[in-house]
Amino acid sequence: MRTAFTDLFGVEHPIVQGGMQWVGRAELVAAVANAGALGFITALTQPTPEALYREILRCREMTDRPFGVNLTNLPAINPPPLAEYRRAIIEGGVKIVETAGYRPDEHIVDFKANGIRIIHKCVAVRHAVAAERAGVDAVSIDGFECAGRPGEDDVTGLVLIPAAADKVTIPIIASGGFADGRGLVAALALGAHGINMGTRFLATEEAPIHENVKRQLVANDERQTDLVYRTMRNTARVARNAISRQVLEIEAAGGVFEDVKHLVAGTRGRVVYESGDLDAGIWSAGLAQGLIHDIPSVKVLVERIVADAEAIISNLQGVHGVTRAEA
Repeated sequence: MRTAFTDLFGVEHPIVQGGMQWVGRAELVAAVANAGALGFITALTQPTPEALYREILRCREMTDRPFGVNLTNLPAINPPPLAEYRRAIIEGGVKIVETAGYRPDEHIVDFKANGIRIIHKCVAVRHAVAAERAGVDAVSIDGFECAGRPGEDDVTGLVLIPAAADKVTIPIIASGGFADGRGLVAALALGAHGINMGTRFLATEEAPIHENVKRQLVANDERQTDLVYRTMRNTARVARNAISRQVLEIEAAGGVFEDVKHLVAGTRGRVVYESGDLDAGIWSAGLAQGLIHDIPSVKVLVERIVADAEAIISNLQGVHGVTRAEA
């Protein structure tokens, strides 16, 4: 299943595991790469740039296939030294980077000078256009269905993806709500060249998180998410739990970020993944959890998605429309 994305980035299948805070570590990323898809180590999951460099080397010991690093620039209580993380990526010999958050202009010159291809994650068509103009090689378009930061426009992938395809010429990765072969075919039909999955890769054998989280994703349906920080214009989609409901109550009462900061600290979300205590903090999950029914290996998941997509495409080729005269 070759697309402009697979050709440009040298991977077998048009499937991406993007940056996933606390989860995008070597064991998952290598499994994705070995399955023929493109995985990303999450840079800021590592406590220091030196730790990121070691994680890159650890991943390389597990796979000889392409993988990348996600570098996200979003508002933070303690802003990380992004330039130092960028240098660790370059010195680690990584050739693919996924940027997210603010415009990637500050990274592009340095990455391009070192032969690194860049995918920028966007939540709006205007952001995709700006990213292409800035020189990125591809864009990942996050629809409203996605986990994490869906932006403030509330546009679903069904409209956002083709709208972006009408405006940019570089490859597009469709993100938000994708979990199976049906989604892959739909994304290709809408003008994308591949799909990005985060929530679906959480529920795999190799995801380095507690089994309680994986089982909860299987048990949940598409309704079990909350949109927090809406009143602060910094919306995040998270799994519904006691903490997310508490945050929403504080927001509804007129609370500001300082009133919820103790509840939403990233370290508390890490505790969820490590301990399996689902109410220890907020943790990301997208609407795609409504399409998750098992916890397979990454290899089985990727092979299933590709096989199902190929079967759907084959079946569609046998569909014949009724002409106006016949009608």
